[in-house]
Amino acid sequence: MIVRAMNVFELAKSIGFMITFLSYNSILDALIRDSCNGSFELAQKFYDDMVKSGVSPNVYTYNIMIRGHCGRGDMQKGLVVFDEMEKSGCLRNVVTYNTIIGGYCRIGKVDDAVDLLKLMQVRNLDPSMVTYNAIINGLCREGRMEETSEILEEMRVKGVMPDEVTSNTLVNGYRREGNFHQALVLHSEMLRNGLSPDVVTYTSLINSMCKTGNLHLAMEFFDQLRARGLYPNDRTYTTLIVGFSQQGFMNEAYKLLNEMISNGFSASIVTYNALINGHCAVGRMEDALRVTQEMEQRRLVPDVVTYSTIVSGFCRNRDIERAFSVKQQMVEKGVLPDVITYSSLIQGLCEQQSLTEACELFQEMLRVGLQPDKFTYTTLIGAYCANGDITGAFHVHHEMICKGFFPDVITYNVLINGLNKQAHTMEAKRLLFKLLYEQSVPSSVNYDMLIESRKDLEF
Repeated sequence: MIVRAMNVFELAKSIGFMITFLSYNSILDALIRDSCNGSFELAQKFYDDMVKSGVSPNVYTYNIMIRGHCGRGDMQKGLVVFDEMEKSGCLRNVVTYNTIIGGYCRIGKVDDAVDLLKLMQVRNLDPSMVTYNAIINGLCREGRMEETSEILEEMRVKGVMPDEVTSNTLVNGYRREGNFHQALVLHSEMLRNGLSPDVVTYTSLINSMCKTGNLHLAMEFFDQLRARGLYPNDRTYTTLIVGFSQQGFMNEAYKLLNEMISNGFSASIVTYNALINGHCAVGRMEDALRVTQEMEQRRLVPDVVTYSTIVSGFCRNRDIERAFSVKQQMVEKGVLPDVITYSSLIQGLCEQQSLTEACELFQEMLRVGLQPDKFTYTTLIGAYCANGDITGAFHVHHEMICKGFFPDVITYNVLINGLNKQAHTMEAKRLLFKLLYEQSVPSSVNYDMLIESRKDLEF
């Protein structure tokens, strides 16, 4: 269709018809809308030809080109056209500013977008709902939820009422921030104001409830979604399957999986990994392996999460040999173990009091270029303490700090427990003194235990 329009355009030019900016704009707009198919370069050439032909671009022409550049993520060129408008005496309109503001927000330059919002008002242009929604979305994506209140207040003063897009964006923003209470408050406000949450919002709320373990309310939102004539998508189903699996409610998880498939959705690797995790959590390792086989039958390749989950499950079941067998299997299939794989195996070895083997695995982890996390260090510290080797425990504690991991409450309580058991030795007393007076210990550490530990400390 675009090719045909361009052919007619060229024919009109060749026989001497006067081509106006309206014709140029129509074709430019079509080319930009089709730019995902590689027609942007043609649009740029067409724009350049328009200028060379002596046809002055108007505000719509400039807006089309700015939209094209910003849509490709090329803000620099979008801003060049934005500046060209002013130099040519063409007045920018709200659409012009909205396009640049939206582009800034998409690439994380929200402060620049806010500056442009202020410039709009200096130029006596009233921001639209689109303007405010773009900035609110940008702030939410960066987790700057407090600043959204200022934008909402400005909207209220200017008589711009938040719409469904505004509210859905805010609900999702608060959910990502972990402020589930405020997300629920906003959802209630939406319903009171006659606004309809969309599938994305409901899925976010369901995800929030699953994370807090409130599966009952998660299912209420799921039912509410359908009652409003909305259809759950694959992400909605997967979110619920993850939630039920994490708490070991496998029957409910499989019911949702069956409903998901009957509604035309395919289970993804995330869905299957959730089911595997659920089986591992309740110790049903054979079922977890069966799900892995089912994945492969459906041509889904198990990933590092799949294998690490199974390794962790075998370790929790104190079947360390099978855990190492799975590690070997994943390597043979070209899946490299990650920090979780190694940490799970190290914990499994430590629980079997195989500290030497755990330390060897720790060194292997370092050799393959994996950085141990706080959990790995705390596991080793606990194992050294259990073996009565307080010096070794503090050595790992020191290394942990040097690597940039500040010990948390769990780490310090593990150390304090170990010191408690060894408090009769002078070395333990000296180390405890150092811990109390030279280290910055989190305030929530068990101080009663600390005080008990130093009763007989001599100075």
